[in-house]
Amino acid sequence: MPWNETCTMNERLAFIDAWKSRDFTLSALCRRFGISRKTGYKWISRVLEEGRSGLADRSRAAHHRPNQTPEDVVRALIKVKHKHPSCGPAMLIKRLRKREPRRHWPAPSTAGEILKRHGLVKPRKKRKHVPPHSEPLGHASETHTVWSADFKGQFQLGNGRWCYPLTMTDNYSRFLIDCKGLYSIALDPVKHRYEKAFRRWGLPHAIRTDNGYPFAGCSIGGLTPLSVWLLKLGVMPERIAPGHPEQNGRHERMHRTLKAAAINPPKANLSAQQRAFNRFYQDFNYERPHQALDDQRPGDWIVPLDRHFPDAVPEVVYPDAYTMRRVHTDGSIKWRGENIYLGSVLIRESVGLEPIDNDQCQLYFGKLIIGILDERLGRIIRPS
Repeated sequence: MPWNETCTMNERLAFIDAWKSRDFTLSALCRRFGISRKTGYKWISRVLEEGRSGLADRSRAAHHRPNQTPEDVVRALIKVKHKHPSCGPAMLIKRLRKREPRRHWPAPSTAGEILKRHGLVKPRKKRKHVPPHSEPLGHASETHTVWSADFKGQFQLGNGRWCYPLTMTDNYSRFLIDCKGLYSIALDPVKHRYEKAFRRWGLPHAIRTDNGYPFAGCSIGGLTPLSVWLLKLGVMPERIAPGHPEQNGRHERMHRTLKAAAINPPKANLSAQQRAFNRFYQDFNYERPHQALDDQRPGDWIVPLDRHFPDAVPEVVYPDAYTMRRVHTDGSIKWRGENIYLGSVLIRESVGLEPIDNDQCQLYFGKLIIGILDERLGRIIRPS
């Protein structure tokens, strides 16, 4: 066995002292210490050459590395990285190969390791992911069953400012409920447009979006202040699976038409851009026949809904079989003597717990399942 992994320094010194006593043959001494004769000779040789310090552990690294990147190549890589700090290893190697094609340059993976050793690679921040939606997507069986909402990709206006078009459609009738150019994706302007649509057309049963803010977040159940507000109004916030825009296909198809008709090219300022959106709204809803509607117009199908926007946002009500808990100002609830953290998005709101078995309860906010309280683990886990 390797001597530097099985014997301590004291054992090696004891071996040398016993060897110097001449009381044992080398073979007997090696058997006594459980080492090979080769290791015994090695210890003796090192003591004779270096003294007792020669018995210390030594690095097993190779003295010569035939595949080590030459220093001049390392210096050239570091120099080009300082010149182009935003470039990754693959792009840096491409630049070097273009400059000196006959020179042997390392693979991008090797270049990345070299840059990392010299502190030239910033560690990637761990990205927080939005929890998946816990409910199946609804079927648009009639008007106002399911709306869709989204931001048509932002673009720069002629005056240099950015425009974020917020759009809403009814999935059954294809009616374009709203198309408003905003300066940002901030919560308050979005909530204002939602409320205006609700007051005009009534409350839909669900609104389908992607997983971007302010529609979804990294809090429990993917909740944001906007989706909490919707659930209190009795509107289910649906979210498509990440990377699957086809789950909101009708809305995405409208976006392509919107881009061609009102955005390409962008207008001089937001006022001019909104006038283009308003013209598109009129044409899309009341003049343009839609093949999926038997060449009728979306405006021929849409009617306001009787589910009116309330004067005051109601509190969430749960079935009698549920246990209700109010979320404290620290974002937690008290459950059987333990504090269970839910998050700041639900502070002062009420959640409902439905027993599943002796150790687990299904956790609701409104009609949305936001997790499972597992008493054995003492925490909330994602619904399966």
